[in-house]
Amino acid sequence: MSARSRLPSELQQLSVLIAVNLVDMVGLMLVLPILPFYASDLGASPERIGQLIAAFAIAQLIAAPFWGRLSDRYGRRPALVIGLAASALAFLVFAYAHSVWLLFLSRLIQGAGGGTTGVAQAYVADTVQPKERAKALGWLSASTNVGVVLGPVIGGLAVHLDRAAPGLIACGLCAVNAVLAWHWLPESRSGLGSHPRDRKPVWHAAWQVLRHPTHAVPRFVWIYGIGMLAFSCLTSLVALYLKEEHGVTESTIGYFFTYIGALNILMRLVLLGPIVRRVGEVRAMRLGAAALILGLLAYPAAGNLWQLVLVIPLVPIGTALLFPATTSLMSRYSDPAEVGTTMGVAQTYAGTARVVAPILGAIVFQRIGHQWPFLAAAGMMALVSVLAFKLQGLAGPSGEYPVAMGPGGSAAAPR
Repeated sequence: MSARSRLPSELQQLSVLIAVNLVDMVGLMLVLPILPFYASDLGASPERIGQLIAAFAIAQLIAAPFWGRLSDRYGRRPALVIGLAASALAFLVFAYAHSVWLLFLSRLIQGAGGGTTGVAQAYVADTVQPKERAKALGWLSASTNVGVVLGPVIGGLAVHLDRAAPGLIACGLCAVNAVLAWHWLPESRSGLGSHPRDRKPVWHAAWQVLRHPTHAVPRFVWIYGIGMLAFSCLTSLVALYLKEEHGVTESTIGYFFTYIGALNILMRLVLLGPIVRRVGEVRAMRLGAAALILGLLAYPAAGNLWQLVLVIPLVPIGTALLFPATTSLMSRYSDPAEVGTTMGVAQTYAGTARVVAPILGAIVFQRIGHQWPFLAAAGMMALVSVLAFKLQGLAGPSGEYPVAMGPGGSAAAPR
């Protein structure tokens, strides 16, 4: 099949995946901004709220590699549909949660379903040509940011209807989304069941990232995971930070998420593709790391809300470049039969970061100072950026890639 005849099929499949991803994120962002306020009303301390936010990531990091292996063996579509169904159940629990432990239960179920993030990324790797992959992953993440824009607005309006309304609306969206995804989202994997079933345990690939950190795929996983640690430190505490330092309330917090989401959409839909084509994925990854570091340092330096509005764009610029470029590089260097597993392992490390960041960040926030979580996150991101700048022999704008070592330690031809 020629590249020209293949393009409409790629766009069609990607458009359906983007729509599925968008609706799922709208549901998540209906409830996430108001979660700290609900938990506070139920008597939760800042440290408990940090643990509550981390519960999602705990479930996600455990589930992600299994979802990836499942999607490699049985297909991407069933894994995505089951994840959406789990999200619907989680939001139903949230709607009627009148104690902190029920909020924890909701977050755990949601996190288990959210382990399919790597599956969605593997779907893009299956259906999009390598030279367009970073842009396609940017579009996919842009859909999540449209959800970031729409979700808090809908959730803020729903709060005025009834306390349970945000959770019920999110539940309904995800349930309908699961049904539509099953009917409209085509399977991206060919030859399902043709690969040997005596593969190494699913955690073997995760162990190889620790064992061989200098190999190409493990190095990208480390950059992705520590980048997520720094970013999660910011996102998990931003509501509390704005509340304590700038007097933001639950009725106005949604505007900040909307602003950040709009900036992310602009970066991923309009600017990411041209930047990657001009400088290449490796340089885009490096620029993203630098912008993220500057953004983390700038948050506590802002003396008022107007100054904060001016520095907020640094973080969306950084993440829009860092994460899609790193994910695309991981998919290129992975064994073609294990792309889902590789993406799942990356989400495990990212999930570990999402566990550590809110727990430790909340402790530092409460006991040391409100600005110190952001400064510490910037320092960690600066350290891992050394990995990005020491990459040798990788692709520039020409798009040529050498053979590299996969996560299992075996040679894997770039996809």
